[in-house]
Amino acid sequence: MTARPLSVTATLSPGFTDPVHQGQQVFRAVMMALARPGRPTALETFALKPPAPLTPALAAMALALADYDTPLWLDPALARTDAVGQFLKFHTGAPVVTSPLEATFALISDARTLPALSGFALGTLEYPDRSTTLLIGVDSFTGGKAVTLTGPGIETTQPLRISPVPVTFWDQAEDNTRLFPRGVDMVFAAGNEIVGLPRSTTITRSEA
Repeated sequence: MTARPLSVTATLSPGFTDPVHQGQQVFRAVMMALARPGRPTALETFALKPPAPLTPALAAMALALADYDTPLWLDPALARTDAVGQFLKFHTGAPVVTSPLEATFALISDARTLPALSGFALGTLEYPDRSTTLLIGVDSFTGGKAVTLTGPGIETTQPLRISPVPVTFWDQAEDNTRLFPRGVDMVFAAGNEIVGLPRSTTITRSEA
């Protein structure tokens, strides 16, 4: 008997075991993180084991948010790993694009390689929602320089640390808030916690 070649699905890492309810739970966590900027929010990853360098947190958010109508952009480390593209296409149906300007969602596995924020879709004054939401992997929310956030969803002020980020990141983030209502929204993931940084949030840095 001739052996049959393994199908793609036979070697693919599994996604959610209960896509509807688990996807809704992750979606709510992301929305809560964006509604409460700078405050770490617990994210259940449901024992996902995506192909590296895609992390369980980034995978969970992609599976919950992306579909055939929301193009994905992958950073170079993710894009050159065929298993990552196959995993995302199979479980979300989302097309993977090569231009950040075409992406509804962007997955960045390592914040140190984050491209310029201005290179993503920033929306328009008429359609500010036609912008990219960045899902970014980081090491922790305890290292790095502290900034102070104010704005919608923050009662007074909210301190925030993100590590690591590029040297110019906070300059770019401040420029991004000045574009409001245009601009990108960002969700950072460290382990099983996420932090939202929407375009509506004002960032203040210490002069020290």
